[in-house]
Amino acid sequence: MEIDEVKLDSILEKYGRDKSLLLGMFQDIQREYRYLPKEAIKYLCERLNIPVIKGYEMATFYKALSLVPRGRHTIHVCMGTACHLKGAPGILEAFERELKIKRGGTTDDMLFTLESVNCLGACALAPLVRIDEKDYGKVNQTGVKKIIEEYKSGE
Repeated sequence: MEIDEVKLDSILEKYGRDKSLLLGMFQDIQREYRYLPKEAIKYLCERLNIPVIKGYEMATFYKALSLVPRGRHTIHVCMGTACHLKGAPGILEAFERELKIKRGGTTDDMLFTLESVNCLGACALAPLVRIDEKDYGKVNQTGVKKIIEEYKSGE
């Protein structure tokens, strides 16, 4: 993967080249590339005079960071207690079936990444699905296909 050094330099400047803000830098890079390319980790660590292994330690410690390309849209199926009791496992299975991927996977067209989360904090809307920043409350298995089509038709 070819990285944009100008963009990475602007991220470094945004954070004042402060080593303690590496996590924020990684988050900005991930927003740009939809994952954290190893070349970007190496580039930042070299510019900040941090051992590259320390960069990888951080990148692999935080679940929010990904070392593999992710889809344009991230689907989070809440598996908290309220959502679980109202059918979240079946909803997750419906997404897996429709997208032909397992939890943690990304579709071949790079449109969707499917994740489950412990709680999204909106129990009154259970079962809840969040795609990017949009919440879908009281989702049922039959609504999964409609939700997916909404995003496919918008591409």
